[in-house]
Amino acid sequence: MNIELIESQINSIIQELEKEVMEIVMDEGLDKQNTNLRMKPLSSTKKILTNALESIKMVNTLSKEDMEKIK
Repeated sequence: MNIELIESQINSIIQELEKEVMEIVMDEGLDKQNTNLRMKPLSSTKKILTNALESIKMVNTLSKEDMEKIK
């Protein structure tokens, strides 16, 4: 499993999400409630991606440890 590639792709997606967040924050036409409503899915998506990456890394580490025990 190519963890570096996965991490790179997830980080790229997170960067795009952060750009969207900045666009929403800078939009002076939105009131606070609309700003929060638009940002909620973006922040949730970022958390999901971050947790997924951590889970992938943990599974990879555990898999390597199991392989070491077998040898």
